[in-house]
Amino acid sequence: MIRTRPASLQDLMIVESRVYRDPRGFFCESFNAREFAGAGLPFEFVQDNVSRSAKGTLRGLHFQRAPHAQGKLVRVLEGSVFDVAVDIRKGSPTFGKWHGEELSEQNGRALYIPEGFAHGFLVTSETALFNYKCTAYYAPDAEVSLRWDDPALAIAWPRLDIPFSLSAKDRNAPRLSEVDLSGI
Repeated sequence: MIRTRPASLQDLMIVESRVYRDPRGFFCESFNAREFAGAGLPFEFVQDNVSRSAKGTLRGLHFQRAPHAQGKLVRVLEGSVFDVAVDIRKGSPTFGKWHGEELSEQNGRALYIPEGFAHGFLVTSETALFNYKCTAYYAPDAEVSLRWDDPALAIAWPRLDIPFSLSAKDRNAPRLSEVDLSGI
C-alpha cells in the first residue's frame, strides 16, 4: 500500500510505502502499478538502475532531453541520501526552484521525479544503495548535467565531515543559465 503527497514543487511527489517491521527485518511493497495508476503516477517503467556510493558522493544534477526525457522513481535500499530535484520546465511556476528530501532505508520514502526535472543526490551515510526506476531508457547523447553548486539554484546541500566526491562531468557541468532548455 502506498501513500503519496505533493512535494514543494509542482508535479513532484513523495511516495511512502507501508513498511512491515519485526525482529527478522522488514517487508515493503516498493512498487505496485495498480496503486501508482490510482494515485495518478506513471507506472510504465522501462529500466531499473542501482548504484552503490560512499559517503560524500554527490551524483548530479542530471536530466535527459526529449524525446528521451525520463521520469524517475528513486529510493534508497540501504543507507541515506539527501535527494534533490530541480524544476527546469521554462513555463512552470516553480522553474529554477529545488526540493530536497532525505531518503533512507529507515524512512522508506521514495520520490517521483517527472520529466522536466534535473535530479541529484548526496550520500550522507557511510554507503548508500540507491534504486532508480525510469520511464525512458538511458540515452547518453540526450543526457545533460547541471552544476550542483550553481549559485542561482542555491541548493542547501547538507554539510558533511568530508569533502564531496564528484565525477569530472558533474564537477565541470554548466550552470542552469548556460544550458539550452528549449523543448523541456
